[in-house]
Amino acid sequence: MFDPLSVTAVTAFLTAAGTSMASEAGKLAWESVGGVVRRVAGRETPAPTGEAERRAVAEVLVRAAGRDTALAAGLAALMSRRVGPATAVPSLLPAGARHFTDRDGALKALTEEAARKADGRPRIAVVHGEPGIGTSAVVLHWGHREAHRHPDGQLYYDLRGPSLTTSPDPTAVLGHFLCRLGVPADEVPSGLAGRQDRYRELLAERRMLVVLDHAQSAAQVAPLISGAPGVFTVVIARRPFSGLDAVRIPVGPLADKDAVRLLTDLVGKHAVKAARATLPAVLEHCAGSPYALRAAAPHLGTAPVARPEWSPVTAAVDAAYRRLAPDAARLHRLAGLRPWPALGPELAAALAGIETEEAARLLEELAEAQLLEPDGTGRYRYRESVRAHAEAAAQAEEGLGGCAAAVRRALARQLGFAVQADLTALRQRWHLGPRYAELTPGPAETAGEAVAALAQELGNLVETVRTAEEFDDPETVWQCVEALWALQLKAGHNEVLLPALRIGVRAAEAHHPGSRIAGRMHTQLAFALMDLQLDTEAEAELRAAAEADRQAGHRRGQATAVESLGLLRLRQWRYTEALECFEQAVALLREITPGEDGDQDVPRALALLERHQARAHRGLGHFAEAQTQLATALEYFEKNHENYNAARTLTDLAETHLLAGSPAAARPLIDQAATLLRAEQATGHLAHLESLLARCA
Repeated sequence: MFDPLSVTAVTAFLTAAGTSMASEAGKLAWESVGGVVRRVAGRETPAPTGEAERRAVAEVLVRAAGRDTALAAGLAALMSRRVGPATAVPSLLPAGARHFTDRDGALKALTEEAARKADGRPRIAVVHGEPGIGTSAVVLHWGHREAHRHPDGQLYYDLRGPSLTTSPDPTAVLGHFLCRLGVPADEVPSGLAGRQDRYRELLAERRMLVVLDHAQSAAQVAPLISGAPGVFTVVIARRPFSGLDAVRIPVGPLADKDAVRLLTDLVGKHAVKAARATLPAVLEHCAGSPYALRAAAPHLGTAPVARPEWSPVTAAVDAAYRRLAPDAARLHRLAGLRPWPALGPELAAALAGIETEEAARLLEELAEAQLLEPDGTGRYRYRESVRAHAEAAAQAEEGLGGCAAAVRRALARQLGFAVQADLTALRQRWHLGPRYAELTPGPAETAGEAVAALAQELGNLVETVRTAEEFDDPETVWQCVEALWALQLKAGHNEVLLPALRIGVRAAEAHHPGSRIAGRMHTQLAFALMDLQLDTEAEAELRAAAEADRQAGHRRGQATAVESLGLLRLRQWRYTEALECFEQAVALLREITPGEDGDQDVPRALALLERHQARAHRGLGHFAEAQTQLATALEYFEKNHENYNAARTLTDLAETHLLAGSPAAARPLIDQAATLLRAEQATGHLAHLESLLARCA
């Protein structure tokens, strides 16, 4: 019989808890474990970093639990939040093409690989072909037709991007998959290795289809491959990858008879018959490309203009572009200047310098012309071959000045949006960017809505930072990165944010070395690295932040960097060092004189440090000191209506009472914290509160 408190089980729990710190709740849970270990060992024990260290800690816990029934119950409750399997059955496959013809060979090859007898080799196929040839349509058609083969669900991810550096990182893809498989957000491991292990564990006994669309390299998809016998992974790419051991399934041009059949399905027999004179030229022009045929279908009676140097897709795009009204053609050109992941009316309006309502109408027109694809969220995206045409047209017809002006308008819009949302999501913190003094919070009404708006626009905001760097606009770079702080703090997404945060540091060091700006950028990057458990690099960034703020004479920023180093030490269960960092940060804050930069933020900063010091005292077993400091912090946050921080402080106070052996005192605090967190839509913290409730029992 499986013993939930065996050394093996506790080691597995420590592994899961130690890799699930991408969220605030995950960090709190790991601190809870550290508190229990400190109580059991009777001394400060640094957090384990490897399998051998985790097993040694597990042995200490199991021996102590054998002697102490109350401890055993508490440890079991702490572990209980992670024992339930993720059982969601995802159905992420997008809808297939309404009109589909031929492709019998490719469909048969997919079926053969899916039905192949399990022999220890992963079931994997690479469906490849030129852009516009219909590779995705083949896989989606097969996936829906053969859904009965995969009763445990279908996973799908679009890996498209103009280059590997701007394509989704495997860590982010695995995080998305784990959430869709039913893993709570606060239990998703932070790093790539932890997510791979959890993903493969969940798929081990399942019969699933995994589709990876628009893949660009074997290195990009290799971490997403499962060897589970019931999992079939289909990779869609332009060409097969030499580094991927998979069945290769080519998709070529449609034969003329199948092309005619597709046109007939699209526009009807009468339209095809009426175009007898031009049909041969259309077929030759489209060269069997389903994309080109769909674009040409409404215009069969017009003979296409041949350009031998163009591919069928480029020719079809240019033909559609030439038929656009001038205002739509201009938006097509300007919207394609950068690889925006999701084009909405607001961003399109900024690019073209027009009203939002007009931009929405033109986006629909471009989609009807097959130049944009709906992304399912009310926004649009380009195929890369279509975007390349738009960019070339913009350079030819708008000139460098017109292109640069459009990009500047987009950057200004994106920065303004991010600053307003960040102001709404986290109004109390100090700011550096001049836009914060010019704008007011909005348009979201609540902090939760603002964080959600930032998350929805995340891909475009990262592209904004990339674009600003390429257009030599360092001021927009660092201001936009600063405006991502509320999202970073409250929702994570650090694996997606990381490239933008690194760009922010580069811009600050190149243009503002030894400044408050450099300190801020280093600190934000450090927080992301901490969440991704890249501790060595995170510590280096925090020390760089402290030094930059010291050179700038910005004691408020220096205190933040030192405080953040203390938070890193908390996570490492190095409570004595954490307390020293927090005390140093307090001393820096108390040196700030009235009128000095940052003086207005000192009371709030001291309240936050009261909370952090209390957490360090709790880790050291100093429960009375912790309770006193938490009460002081709570009084400040309640008085200033900071519900989010009040809830976090109540959670800490409940945890402290539990470790001090007073579950009755902890219970009402947990209820208060839950009420506040629900109002703030910070639901990711609730799982930790549920764990505390179980320990109260």
